[in-house]
Amino acid sequence: MTRIFSGVKPTGHLTLGNYLGAVRRWVEVDQHRGEALFSVVDLHALTVEHDPARVRRLSRQAATLLLASGLDPEVCTLFVQSHVDEHARLSYLLECTATDGELRRMIQYKEKSVQAREAGQSVRLSLLTYPVLMAADILAYGADEVPVGEDQTQHVELTRDLAVRFNQRYGHTFTVPKATRPEVAARVMDLQDPSSKMGKSHENGSGIVYLLDDADTVRRKVMRAVTDSGREIEYDRDAKPGIANLLDLMAAATGGNPEELAGAYASYGALKKDTADAVVELLRPVRERHAELAADPGFVDRVLKEGAERARGMARPLVDRAYRAIGLLPAA
Repeated sequence: MTRIFSGVKPTGHLTLGNYLGAVRRWVEVDQHRGEALFSVVDLHALTVEHDPARVRRLSRQAATLLLASGLDPEVCTLFVQSHVDEHARLSYLLECTATDGELRRMIQYKEKSVQAREAGQSVRLSLLTYPVLMAADILAYGADEVPVGEDQTQHVELTRDLAVRFNQRYGHTFTVPKATRPEVAARVMDLQDPSSKMGKSHENGSGIVYLLDDADTVRRKVMRAVTDSGREIEYDRDAKPGIANLLDLMAAATGGNPEELAGAYASYGALKKDTADAVVELLRPVRERHAELAADPGFVDRVLKEGAERARGMARPLVDRAYRAIGLLPAA
């Protein structure tokens, strides 16, 4: 059976981009086609300045939203990363396998370290090494596939390199995973800046639709979306990125084709209105189910506890094997 691993980082409120780019595929496809594990990767939220209470709050919210979106704990394994010690245990072995040069070439390290320095903050060592922790997240479970967005493909390639290198040096231990990407709406762009993806932690949230935004807020954000010069409605990501983003959202929400949808509209206003309505309806059941689950925190706690126990049972034998392979003396 194919084993699948993916995770979400609790550094901000989950967005429409997270849902269309990853979570919906997890729900509709990935949890049903193999042995799937999904994690709230809270250790990754510690690589930059953070509020501890906010990380805890967002971790619970992310887990609750994943359940509200349709992840079924009877079908897949949902857990919080820090609840399974094997992630940190394996990460150090992989740090002893990775090189300084390949970590410094990671695009996200280059970008985020510059941002930290510009903000007058020190750059934490964990910002450099967290791709190794991400590799440990994946390799600890012998995952065959990792559903990711385009911006994470480089990290999966590093994971593959580390798995191959470890296997060659110390004997076959790890499965070499591959990245998989959804075919539709893998990259949802900011409504106010269609050249940038819709991220959780953007300073200006006016172009970001959050999963817990109410219907009026969603409509207001979509109706105020940046469009392009000229009146023609056509699907052209280069010449008309604003319109293309709206057409992508409409297609993802309704199951249509963005190029075909372009021909159905004569004005930007009509496209925005229909896109807003489609997004509101898409998110309505998620928001309603989240409210139900938030009212029953004991249920969410049980799901995460049982998920961590299952995940630990899968990871511990493999990580123990890696410890022996690399030369560490087994505990008596």
